[in-house]
Formats: sequence, structure tokens, C-alpha cells
Amino acid sequence: MMRDRLSALITDALHPQHLEVIDETHMHNVPRDAQSHFKIVVVSDQFEGLSLVARHRKINSLAKPLFSGSLHALALHTMTPAEWEARGGSFPKSPPCMGGSK
Repeated sequence: MMRDRLSALITDALHPQHLEVIDETHMHNVPRDAQSHFKIVVVSDQFEGLSLVARHRKINSLAKPLFSGSLHALALHTMTPAEWEARGGSFPKSPPCMGGSK
């Protein structure tokens, strides 16, 4: 499963304190078993001192091989442990799909 592959790539590279890989494919106008759209919430010490863009680039580079398959989009929420704690362990809901939403 794509969710498991993403989880393994991120866990191996970043050793996160918290990781959620949420399949949001059902929110999009794609075939039923597409496994193409995911929200990733990752909390890691390795984000310390990195800009948001650098954090996202790090995750996207890990997932790059999967984009040649069925993976189409990632919604990324990347935080340091202090940022995660300051947010109370929460992250935003995903907005409705703007391109052919169900």
C-alpha cells in the first residue's frame, strides 16, 4: 500500500517523534482504489532550523520515486517537536478539492 511505503520512507529518513500518513484519495475525483492523495503530518528534530520550503523539499525528495507511480499529491504539515507541542498536537483539516471534487 502507498500509505505504508510513504510511512517507511519517512520513518527511515527522519526518525519522527510523530507521523501520520492519511489517505485523502476519497476526497478527490479519482478511481476508487487510486491511493493518490495523502496528508502527511510529521514531527521531527531534523526540521530544526529548516524553512518550511526546505522541510517540504525533504519530504518530496523522499517520495519522488512514488510520484512516477500512482502518487499524485501530498499535503504536508512538517513541524519540530516544539512547534507540535505549541500547536497542542493538532494540524489543519484539508480543504475540499478544487479540481473535480466529489
